Order: sequence, then structure tokens, then C-alpha cells
Amino acid sequence: MRLRRFALLIVCFTVAACAPAAVENTAQTPAPTPAAEPGNPEVTLAFAGDVHFTARTLGVLADVGKLDPVAKMMADADVAMVNLETAVTTGGTAERKTFLFRSPPGAFAALKSAGIDVVTVANNHALDYGRVGLADTLADAATARMPVVGAGSSAASAFDHHLFSIRGTRIAVLGMSQVSELWQQWRATDDDSGIAMARDTTRAVNAVRQAAEAADVVVVYLHWGTEYQKCPSKEQRTLARQLADAGADVIVGTHAHVLQGDGWLDNAYVHYGMSNFVWWRNDAATNDTEVLRITVRSGRVASAAVVPAYINRTTGVPYAVGGSAASRILGVRSRATACSGLTPPAAP
Repeated sequence: MRLRRFALLIVCFTVAACAPAAVENTAQTPAPTPAAEPGNPEVTLAFAGDVHFTARTLGVLADVGKLDPVAKMMADADVAMVNLETAVTTGGTAERKTFLFRSPPGAFAALKSAGIDVVTVANNHALDYGRVGLADTLADAATARMPVVGAGSSAASAFDHHLFSIRGTRIAVLGMSQVSELWQQWRATDDDSGIAMARDTTRAVNAVRQAAEAADVVVVYLHWGTEYQKCPSKEQRTLARQLADAGADVIVGTHAHVLQGDGWLDNAYVHYGMSNFVWWRNDAATNDTEVLRITVRSGRVASAAVVPAYINRTTGVPYAVGGSAASRILGVRSRATACSGLTPPAAP
């Protein structure tokens, strides 16, 4: 990868009655990259966290208009991505584990209606109802014509990237899980379906290298880390370095259920934890969230921004916030970044 110059914009989208926007923090921020010109087109990527349709979020599938706040944050991006942390099935056999998530058919169609363009299912709930449930999940995605990464009928398909070509820029997207729970039973192999498990480091690194050969920008969406810990684990930091060295330009993740830090790892932009997004459980400690927006210019990551958001305690659907609410969430983000080992995108 080539050396790059970067700029950070803190962006707050307001809801309904125009709440005051958070103040942009420009301390120690490099000079802005020149605006897009003909022959120098911009591509915008948007990422958010864990999604499923159960408990308080189940009603979304009967009224997808409830996802309008999500669409306002995501739909204008050229590529928008989330993690669907559930089996989409009415069948299968439940695994012996504490938390089981099942969403009815239509989950991918609902996400598509909200402007989501690609979904990772590489997580510790995709096989909650076994490989039958996984097959049903992938079938629901196919019905909705939604690209899915991170799982497949074999390791080759699970580790494969989805390639977008947007105004001449090629974006490769991969999904992987590093969560240890049931990883050996659930991993995709040469002969069996399953999840792309990043604990198979050789295969994970090779998948990123192959994507880098095919694309200008490589995105890896990971399920990793320790739940409720705002600082990334040693495993996360080690894997982030390995994937960045292999050619990943953007590395984003979920699983901690709280916001983890984001910033630069040499030439790669890393967001260790996006927290929950469309979420079943009303837990004030995990309702803070955000959307990460990446601007790509001339085949390079040029800038990054976050949209602070909060998950509605009744509906489980996030909405963008401004004013004091945004300032508070940006403070959470800043403190998390301080222990991330990343180069901060701007001064606190």
C-alpha cells in the first residue's frame, strides 16, 4: 500500500427537530484532501454494528418503515455494511449455548430496504440453529439479492470476498470471526459449510492478499474481542496488524457490545468495535453506537468520520444524535481510542 494523507471529519446527523450538531474537532488534523474532481471520483463506505430481528426488534420486519432512522444514516453511502448476528430460519436444531438468536425470513429484505448493500454473517450466532439454519440464512439472503460474506458452503466460499466496482474503484469486502465459542465446530472447511474463522490465520491472511490483488481497497469486517471491554484484546491487535500487512485498508469489527476505539494502524483505518446497532436488548450501557463513514478517493482511503447514534430503548432501532448526546458519545469514543494502540484520527 502507498503512503497516504488523511483527514478526519466528525459528522453528526440530527433527527426530526434539528438538534445542534457536535463541534468538529480539528486539532492535529492534516489539511483536507482536495475535493473530488472529474477523474478523481469519491466513493463513500458506511459501517455499523450488530443487527438482528427478535424481541423488541421483531416488529421491524412487519413495518420496515421503522428502519428509516437507519436509512438516513446509511442509504446515501455507495457501500453500506452491517453484521447480521442471527440465524434467519424457522427450522434447524438449537445449539447448546446460553444465547440463541433466530429471525424469521425477510431479514435481508428489511436491511436492503434500509440501504444496506452487503452483510457479514461471520459471528457466534449464525449457526445457533445448526447448518440447516445457516443454509436457510443464506437462502434468505439470495431471495433478497443481498451479498453475504463470512459464511458459505465451504471454506473457499466463506473466505471469498465480494467485489464492488463503483465509478472505477474496486472495493473488496470480506467477513470473518475470531470468537472462540464453538469455533472449531462452526468453521467452514474444504468439505463442509460454516463460518470464515480468523483463528485459521493462514487462510485469513491469504484471503486478504487475494482480495488485495483484485481490488483497490480491501475491507475486512470482523467479529472479535471481549464482550463489554472497551479496549481491544491482544488477539484483536495482533490480527489487525497481520491483516493490515496483508493488504487490508479498512478493518472494522463488532462483538464487544460497546464502542471500542478507532484510528490509523499505519496506512489502514481500524475501528475495533462498532457496538450494537439494531438490537434486541434494552441495556443503557450498550445503547451508544455510531456509524463509521470512510471516503475513498482515487483508490485510496482519504478520510474517516463517525456519526454518533443512540439505540431507541423501545424499538431497538438507532437514530443519529446531535448536541450534548453526540458530545457524550464522542467522548466515549475518544476514551476508547486512547487504549486502542491506534494513532488517533484527531486530538481528543
